[in-house]
Amino acid sequence: MSEEITWTDLAAFEVPSGEFLPGTCIEVVRRVKAAGTRAVLFDFDGTLSLIRSGWVEVMAPMMVEVLLDLRTGESAAELEAIVREFVARLTGKQTIYQMLELAAQVRNRGGTPLDPLAYKHRYLDLLGEKIKDRLEGLRSGRISPDTMLVPGSRAILEALRDRGFTIYIASGTDEQFVLDEARLAGVAPYAPGRIYGAIDDYRNYSKRMVIGRIIAEQGIRPAELLGFGDGYVEIEDVKAAQGVAVGVATDEPACRSIDEWKRRRLIMAGADAIVPNYLEWEALLEFLL
Repeated sequence: MSEEITWTDLAAFEVPSGEFLPGTCIEVVRRVKAAGTRAVLFDFDGTLSLIRSGWVEVMAPMMVEVLLDLRTGESAAELEAIVREFVARLTGKQTIYQMLELAAQVRNRGGTPLDPLAYKHRYLDLLGEKIKDRLEGLRSGRISPDTMLVPGSRAILEALRDRGFTIYIASGTDEQFVLDEARLAGVAPYAPGRIYGAIDDYRNYSKRMVIGRIIAEQGIRPAELLGFGDGYVEIEDVKAAQGVAVGVATDEPACRSIDEWKRRRLIMAGADAIVPNYLEWEALLEFLL
């Protein structure tokens, strides 16, 4: 599956008719077994953490404003459709890739773009304003860490750890933020020394590289990897390693039902199962393991 999944591809994609595990919301796209799995990879934002929930509503308007300033005659609605397409297409990769695309969009319209890192820093400043109360609440104890996690996250992490699995966390968010937010959300102890995030030298970090490191460190065969993610990047990368992939198509921020658009995209990327959250983790692990 190509990484360049477009809105057209998604609209034309015929979603397989999955089955549901009896009495659950767990959709089985294909019958797979991860009984030999020894390592588990989780994406962070949207898969475990809700601290940055709503980030698209920060990034997209910022980008639309940049493109509107070029006065090309395109309407805000037209530009928003363009922006949301590439933001969604690049979700799961490092944030800088979305900013590289923004710079390309400016250049294609005859403008002179800023350095993509400048766009990234502008976005991070805006996002920081949006989530500062959440971070302060977690630090002060006013907000319970579990309210900033996809429901059932802690339970499934504990169950996997107790079963002897080595847990890794990889994110497209900058590493210093991921480490801080994983600590605040209380999930850092499940993956000590095994939490990875984006670096400024973006060419030397990707989730696929993390998977290569897992395989090397653990001495596992490709089929011994289990992955969880809400973006197509980590799903594709786990499947490229012949692992088993669970798509977390949660409807943020409530996380109680399936987001149909996410579901279609994750299945298109190769997800073997789809869940709205981890509240039915026992049935999910019984099916997988």
